[in-house]
Amino acid sequence: MKFKFSPLFAALFAFAAISAHADGKLSIAATAVPHAEILEHVKPVLAKEGVALDIKVFTDYVQPNVQVAEKRIDVNYFQHKPYLDEFNRNKGTKLVSVAAIHVEPYGAYSKKYKKVTDLPNGATIAIPNDPSNGGRALVLLEQNGLIKLKDPRNILSTVKDISENKKNFKFKELEAATLPRILDQVDLALINTNYALEAKLVPTRDALFIESGNSPYANLIVARTDNKDSADVKKLIRALQSDDVKQFIETKYQGAIVPAF
Repeated sequence: MKFKFSPLFAALFAFAAISAHADGKLSIAATAVPHAEILEHVKPVLAKEGVALDIKVFTDYVQPNVQVAEKRIDVNYFQHKPYLDEFNRNKGTKLVSVAAIHVEPYGAYSKKYKKVTDLPNGATIAIPNDPSNGGRALVLLEQNGLIKLKDPRNILSTVKDISENKKNFKFKELEAATLPRILDQVDLALINTNYALEAKLVPTRDALFIESGNSPYANLIVARTDNKDSADVKKLIRALQSDDVKQFIETKYQGAIVPAF
């Protein structure tokens, strides 16, 4: 029996193929707080638009990029531009930013002291050991008068770039995720806000000092060049940059997280 492939059937087939390609499952790597929480908030909105958002939670800053680059996950949401640039440079990846969603003002925390001026000579300060966040921590320390750097504008400064350390502070460089867990073992720790929130620290209440609201470190949706313009990624961005999400961020995080759109 012969089947006649009519123009109408061909048109319907093509439409179904396009729809299947545009709508479906979109996987996204994220750290738990606040990224996954914000994504859970938009998940029902995307579902109504035919996009099933598959949120995969990570506790580190490496695998989310690795798995997107290797096409095991579609996009990620956890990092700022300086970190992305450094990762691409070091790993040879070509991941790209497609949207800025929020800023997490970076803070300095202590369980031993209530004021920066109470820090004793020789105090131990813990900072992240990745270049972008480590540099960010040192710049913030300089802005608050604890040290001086050779170039205060260099966001990739290292402890070797400290030009003045009058109180002989000692620095521990550790993985960012571990800093809340060792807070009681050091005198001061510079902690990324997502990890601070996971540890039940409230940046606007508990930080001895914190970045100003004009921080350039907006957290991004990151994709590959081959999928950055896909229909599902565009729907994700529209949902995340909505007035509804802006209100959600402002209400839930009370200044600890601020919208970047």
